[in-house]
Parts: sequence; structure tokens; C-alpha cells
Amino acid sequence: MKHGFEKGGQARWLPLDNAAKIYPPAMTEGWNALFRVSVTLDEPVDRQILKRALLRTVARFPNFSMRLRRGFFWYYLDKLSGAPEIQDDVQNPCARMMFRENGGFAFRVRVYGRRIAVEIFHVITDGAGGLSFLKTLTAEYISIKYGVSVPREGDILDCSVQASEEELADGFLKHAGPKAVPEAPGRAYRLYGTPEKDFLHVTTGILDAEDISSRAKALGVTVTEYLTTVLLFAAADWKKAKGSVLQARRPVKVTVPVNLRKLFGCRTLRNFANYANVGFDTRYGDYEFEEAVRIVHHQLKLETDPKRLAAKVASNVGIEKNVFMRLVPLVIKDPIMSLAYRIEGDRKSTTCLSNLGLVKLPPEMEAHVERFDFMLGSLIENPVASAAIGYGGKLYINFTRTIREQFLERAFFTRLVRMGIHVKIESNGGE
Repeated sequence: MKHGFEKGGQARWLPLDNAAKIYPPAMTEGWNALFRVSVTLDEPVDRQILKRALLRTVARFPNFSMRLRRGFFWYYLDKLSGAPEIQDDVQNPCARMMFRENGGFAFRVRVYGRRIAVEIFHVITDGAGGLSFLKTLTAEYISIKYGVSVPREGDILDCSVQASEEELADGFLKHAGPKAVPEAPGRAYRLYGTPEKDFLHVTTGILDAEDISSRAKALGVTVTEYLTTVLLFAAADWKKAKGSVLQARRPVKVTVPVNLRKLFGCRTLRNFANYANVGFDTRYGDYEFEEAVRIVHHQLKLETDPKRLAAKVASNVGIEKNVFMRLVPLVIKDPIMSLAYRIEGDRKSTTCLSNLGLVKLPPEMEAHVERFDFMLGSLIENPVASAAIGYGGKLYINFTRTIREQFLERAFFTRLVRMGIHVKIESNGGE
């Protein structure tokens, strides 16, 4: 059957989805595109039970039970059996994944005390797909350990049911619209600092979710729009303090990933997100917060218009379907795609903010789950990234950086405190 499906819906192999195709060529000896989702339980994790839960969950998410392979024209995913070995968690998260040392799998599961963390290479899925995997894994673990029946609803999947072709489909190919794409935005102001060697700094701010939500509602905006505006002000502070003459004309911009599943009614478990770059030009003068948040609100409204997003998807799909890209061997495509990613990849934004939103669980799970976290691994160009997730009345914002300077996250959290928002700070060490 097409796309490597066997009888009964089991996938033997899968072509990479449209968003995933860029990541293998862009890999380096020290970097691949990873992100991490984790859950903290009320008791220490039993690894034997977790292993049983993991085997069942991987069988439900066939895109996780595959290894990355190099074909003649494109990379693809090829079926594996079993699941990766569970590892001890480390202080330095999202370090480059060595597939051979991980049984060929493009994700790993790490445990420390009461915490289960899943680190995922972006060829498999995006943040929403990764969270669905973690929630399903946690549901399986709780079901086995406590003998309770956890309802399978929303993105907590039933592991007794096989994945459908729709869940493993490339949503980009299915939902591409007309190719009338707006002019691509120019480069944004970039952050520079002293590079760290083989260490990812993590700074976590813990906020009251209801406080942030009520403040955003009072301004008629979403929590993501509210936090994005605060981050833009922090980036503008950086530009004022450290800006160079060469970059003086570039605006500060934040990349905000947009989950396309709800917009297009798609159930894929693979990558299905696009990106909006929003911001303002500091050369126009200083902005009041209410003024800036309104700009961000309208920019995101425009960027997330379904027709506009469908056109952007069509543009990316068009590159994939281009005769040259289809017929040229991978050995030639690889360096071209790698160079394109380095030229354009992260340079249209100053930093990014990815918000997975509020995690909702059935009561059977809530009784055993204390916390969720979400963080992005290092980006290939931008040295600082941020990610947010809410659970149990708290909002957890994780900044990750590959430079020593902690200016951006300090300016971000300081601004929140000055606005009267209480912030508790955690970090993984370092400066």
C-alpha cells in the first residue's frame, strides 16, 4: 500500500513529512534539532513498569518506532522493533542524539526520581505530537502501576488500537492551498554572545497561570500573545544594550510556532506546524506595553489566517515537488539544503517562543501528576529559545541558551516582576 503501509494499517516505512525533510541535511557533528517534554509524578518512577508502558506506547505511535535512513533521493523512516533503553536523566538536556547508541531510535526516554523526560528529534513529530506521546505513555504507566482505567480522550491515545493512515499522513501534502504566498520577511535582529561548549543552560520561570491568563484577557489577547510581547521587549532591551551598527536597521522579532491540527481538522501524529514571525522596529520609537501587545495580536491574527497558512504550506510543498528537487540525488541535495537552512533557518527572527498551552488530564491521571515541562534544544543560529506549558495552576517557561550571557531571560522575567507578576526561578547550573 502507499506510503509503506502493510495490511491492517501497520507502517513498514514512511517518507519524511514536509517539515522534517530539512532536519537531516542540517545536522552537524554536534547538533540535531531536538525538543523535550517531561512529566513529574507524585512517586519515584518504577523503570520496569515504565518499560512495559513504553513498549505499548511505541506500538501505538509507529512514527516513533522507526530509524532514520538515507535513500538515493530522500531520507526516510524505516520500521524498528521494540523501544529504546530507558536512560538516566542528565543535567545537560537535549545534547546531540547518537542514533547508533540509542538502538537506532530518534527519541530517548530519560528518568530521574519522579520525572520522566522524552527528548525527540524533529524528524518524528512536533511539540504537540511529542506531548501526545508523553501523555499516552504516562497514562499507560499509571494504568499499569495503580491498576486504574485511564480514559483515553483527546490526545491521550488508546494503545489497544492501531494507528490509522490519517494519523501517520503528511498533513502538509493534504492541506496545501493555492501558491499565492506573501513576500518573505527580511532578516531580524540577532543575538550574539560567548558560546558555551557542550552545555545547554536552562532557566525556568514558574508563574501563576490564572494571573497571566486574567491579565491577557483584560487586554483582549491570548497568553501566547501576552508572553510574546514581553519577550519582544526583552529582545529590544538587549538590542539597546548590546546592539551593533551593522544590525541597527533590523527589527526585533519572535518566531511563534502555530499548531495546524485544529485549524485544518487534522489528526496526524507527525509534524504539522507552521511559524509566524511577529515583532516591531525599535527605530520607530518606544512602545507602551498595551500598544505593543495590540500589534502582536493583529500580526498573529493575520499570520494564522487559515488561507494564508495554506498558502505558506503550499510554498513549502511546492519546493518538495519541484522536478529538480525530486530527481537530483541526495548527495547533491544535502549540501544545498544544509546551506539554505543556515542562510534562512533562524535568521528571520531574534528568538522564539513555543507555547503548548494548558495540559488537561482526566482525574485518574491528575491524582499522580504534579508537573509538566517543555523545552527546546539549541537552535542552529539563534542562541536563546523559550518554551511554555501550563499545568495544575502553574505556567512553566523554560529558556534554553548556548551562550554564557543570561541577558534575555533575565530581562524577560524582570519585566514580568515589575508588572507585578510573581516569578519563581530554577536553573540547571552555570552562570
